Amino acid sequence: MLTLDKIYHASYVLKDVIRPTDMIKATNIDTDCELYLKTENLQITGAFKARGAYYKISQLTEEEREKGVIACSAGNHAQGVARAAQKFGIKSTICMPNSAPISKVEATKSYGAEVVLVEGTYDDAHDKSVELQKETGATFIHPFDDELVIAGQGTIGLEILNQLPDVDAVIVPIGGGGLISGVAYAIKSLNPNVKVYGVQSAGAPSMYLSIAHGEVETLPSVNTFADGIAVKTPGELTFDLCNKYVDEIITVTDDELATAILTLIEKQKLISEGAGAVSVAAALFNKFPVKGKKVCCLVSGGNIDVTILSRVIDRGLQKTGRLAEFTIALTDKPGELTTVARVISKLGANVVAVSHDRADLNTDINSCYLRLSLETRNHEHIQKIKEELMKKGYRIVQG
Repeated sequence: MLTLDKIYHASYVLKDVIRPTDMIKATNIDTDCELYLKTENLQITGAFKARGAYYKISQLTEEEREKGVIACSAGNHAQGVARAAQKFGIKSTICMPNSAPISKVEATKSYGAEVVLVEGTYDDAHDKSVELQKETGATFIHPFDDELVIAGQGTIGLEILNQLPDVDAVIVPIGGGGLISGVAYAIKSLNPNVKVYGVQSAGAPSMYLSIAHGEVETLPSVNTFADGIAVKTPGELTFDLCNKYVDEIITVTDDELATAILTLIEKQKLISEGAGAVSVAAALFNKFPVKGKKVCCLVSGGNIDVTILSRVIDRGLQKTGRLAEFTIALTDKPGELTTVARVISKLGANVVAVSHDRADLNTDINSCYLRLSLETRNHEHIQKIKEELMKKGYRIVQG
């Protein structure tokens, strides 16, 4: 049974091991609420998972420690388990999906863990870890469906109430449900008036659908760049806790998520991974009834692969109208490109890429396609550029 006493005990055990992360007022982010950020992306190992993993391993018996631990993870739980095992001097084996970011795999190895890459998703890695656990007798450290792991994550709830006692609502990411279960239990036990909201990726809505349909459901597949919450099946224990203590769960798209990551970088100088930024995406796009309220968004992790980050930034720029791509049909004669460039320059946009295609079979013999990538200010700016080009007689094929 999860109890408040266990969460307080976890807080005591963790006090010299993890970082009590800052609560930052996000004055630069434009939302309808008074927004605060609980920065678990700045936690040791770069994510909240260090809390639950360490507390669980700290409670193992000497006999259990001798046999080592095994876990499955898309990356953050892996690092938490590996680091805790290293601290206690015990062997750790971590099964990770082969799609996990290289940075997370290498970080896990750096803590001394043996990493087993498994083809498929997190759930496939889970099945492999269960198989290895039976062979070795090591203790399985579940990433979310374990009361001690949940108690460790619940320490964040205690910190939120200490740092922001008059908070009205807390928005929390959901993958398998361990984080929100612990946070919601702690907060609702101490102040039932605080709303606790959960957010999943629209490409991996396992808990969202399970709660909506009243039973744990398994998704046939998941599709999101937020690898930390790409879970096909939520936990049985976490399902029950979410059902009881979480006020509402919604989903956000990957485009909304990309916008949130970009906003955190530009406005708050914070790096978040996809899983960590879903809470901010929910606030940015007004997914919950929090207008005028004091709201804490839990930014759960910052371990984003830099190659993914560059793509996410581009997507976020497109979503906010800061990057536009046009394909213009024009007559293939001298001076046409100069005229187009003059229109764009006059309106204050910046050309970052140009492609001139004469060979497209969809064009007339004496025509060509001009493809442009532009840095723009917003969607209104893009529309103004389109209107001016059309006034000059150009036909916009795409964009």
